[in-house]
Amino acid sequence: MFAKLESLEMRYLDIEHQLMSTEVINDQDKYRKLTKAHADLREIIDQFRAYKGLLHREQENRVLLNDSDPELRSMAQEEARELEIACEAAEKNLKLSLLPRDPCDDKNILLEIRAGTGGEEAALFAADLFRMYSRHAERQGWKTEILSASDADAGGCKEIIALISGSRVYSRMKFESGTHRVQRVPTTESQGRIHTSAVTVAIMPEAEEVDVNIRPDDLRIDVYRASGAGGQHVNKTESAVRITHLPTSIVVTCQDEKSQHKNRAKAMKVLASRLYQAEQERQNSEMADARRAQVGSGDRSERIRTYNYPQGRVTDHRVNLTLYSLDAVLDGAIDPLVEALVTHNQTEALKAQTDIQ
Repeated sequence: MFAKLESLEMRYLDIEHQLMSTEVINDQDKYRKLTKAHADLREIIDQFRAYKGLLHREQENRVLLNDSDPELRSMAQEEARELEIACEAAEKNLKLSLLPRDPCDDKNILLEIRAGTGGEEAALFAADLFRMYSRHAERQGWKTEILSASDADAGGCKEIIALISGSRVYSRMKFESGTHRVQRVPTTESQGRIHTSAVTVAIMPEAEEVDVNIRPDDLRIDVYRASGAGGQHVNKTESAVRITHLPTSIVVTCQDEKSQHKNRAKAMKVLASRLYQAEQERQNSEMADARRAQVGSGDRSERIRTYNYPQGRVTDHRVNLTLYSLDAVLDGAIDPLVEALVTHNQTEALKAQTDIQ
């Protein structure tokens, strides 16, 4: 680890030297690239230098442990314990910083929420989940834009797709994908019985043009009249768009906008992200198969989280975390869940790295 960090520090110093040269300053493209590389390295180099400072203090403190003055020795022993804890924490943070970065972490996301088993109750909870994520995005200073929505007859929504954009959205939200289960008494239940419903959530990194190459020949584009709420516009013009990607049979529809061109643009954005996600999953599956061959499977059930209304609790089954703050979570305060999942993922990544080594 030390050798790798020393190499990164040399690279960091070299970039600093280049950034001061007239040749680079006059080449805006090269200057931007080097500035980004310098910024990307700054955090880990700062951590490394702080870690080296702690090691140096540890070395100096060892001398005092053998001092003839008992008071100095006592102070040195106390500082030795503090330095040991600080060094262990700093070393762990450095190991985490050296883990391979998810290339999608800096991307925006497409959030897809679909009502599953449970009929009307599932549709109502789908709307509750969308509100939860919207409120969380608001707390983070992110922007939420609905791309497509299909309302249910009795309220709630059958499906909703939204773009959430901001700083490192995917890195914080990627663990929300899966089946979310709700246990509560429906308003229409006269006997007070608890019903269990399910909603599926998919988190996809927003695809950019450089990420996905979609050939026009691979698309079938159909236009039709929009249905649902919309006043005079509904059934007057063929503004709704359905795009089928023939090689994968992925179908995307959009009818939220009055303009066919806007609906087509939104549908293409969703299609690109779905294709990008499919490719990411294929690559991840190959890596997971290779890992299972070495260390065995650690997969959990599809159900990732349960929201229990009568008990006011939320349980994430992947990390065995239970919070008795359901109202706050549904109002967007999901940070404790996000932090636990991020930490769990980092721990597993460190363990995998150790196993492979």
